[in-house]
Amino acid sequence: MKKDYYEILGISKGATEAEIKKAYRKKAVEFHPDKNPGNKEAEEKFKEAAEAYEILSDADKKARYDQYGHAAFEGGGGYGGGGMNMEDIFSQFGDIFGGGFGGFGGFGGGGGGFRQARVKGANLRIKVKLTLEDIALGVEKKVKVKRKVQAPGVTYTTCSTCNGSGQVTRIQQTILGRMQTAATCNTCGGSGQVISSKPNNADAQGLIVEEETVTIKIPAGVGNDMQLKVSGKGNEAPGKDSVPGDLLVVIEEIEHPTLKREGENIHFDLYISYPEAVLGTSKEIETATGKVRIKVDAGVQSGKILRLKGKGIPSLNGYGSGDMLVHVNVWTPKTLNKEQKQFFENMMEDDNFKPHPSKSEKSFFEKVKEMFS
Repeated sequence: MKKDYYEILGISKGATEAEIKKAYRKKAVEFHPDKNPGNKEAEEKFKEAAEAYEILSDADKKARYDQYGHAAFEGGGGYGGGGMNMEDIFSQFGDIFGGGFGGFGGFGGGGGGFRQARVKGANLRIKVKLTLEDIALGVEKKVKVKRKVQAPGVTYTTCSTCNGSGQVTRIQQTILGRMQTAATCNTCGGSGQVISSKPNNADAQGLIVEEETVTIKIPAGVGNDMQLKVSGKGNEAPGKDSVPGDLLVVIEEIEHPTLKREGENIHFDLYISYPEAVLGTSKEIETATGKVRIKVDAGVQSGKILRLKGKGIPSLNGYGSGDMLVHVNVWTPKTLNKEQKQFFENMMEDDNFKPHPSKSEKSFFEKVKEMFS
């Protein structure tokens, strides 16, 4: 089971952006590879801290994590911070380390020289439509994706501009003296390699477009507009050591004709006739996962809410499921024949037909409060 991101950084949920950054820097300095050479445990903690910071430093990702936990980034791979390469971490968060550390395995962490960048391909984004049943049960979807991949037969050679480093160094004379700066090589884009040969059907970067069927495992309990990530299924990038981008899957929830979702709960309006309300009845109703039969007691009042425990949407965190709330509506006929009208006229003064709400009868506001509790 994955560790809590707040626990990894040693902060509370209410931590500010500055506190999150400070906590990450502290952990990064403590477990930095330069301070712990050959220590695999420290390296894993360094990666864990980077993963936690990647999520908590982004307001949108943090909000989703606070609501759904790690499950918000699962489904086809999720965020793979624990499997990041060191150069990826330094590339994303290198500004946090300052200039206090040198390189790691030939890849600079901040101020100890430059490093060759690992070029990453562009991300792709698709929408996947889900029914309420898909959301309630979880589903596996197969989608066709057109993505750029390296063409068979493409070869690379070391970039002569940067000599394979991916960066070029410039020395400038300033009023403060000679200053040295490093910038990404414009010739190779930071990969340190250029194409030496490529097939005719490839573009200038040695890439071709292929259609691939991608399997996406979508966990139960996802919500509309939630974004899942399938790692490595975006566009590839040129270069022997490049890494592909990711496939971002945006959930689109198809509106159900009779069931209304509210978070993990489901609402359903059940209409019954006046005789059914008086005598009681049983009804077969639809839920998100199939049909069930419920009992409606004799003398039920319009506005009564029947709660079906666990018949709602599962929690993404795995903490059970919501409920299904059945709202009973007694249907009053608008027209009556002569005999029906005569019957109700005779009952007008009958004490049994006059309202006698007891203390156990909940008011409308009490029902609403109970529904949301």
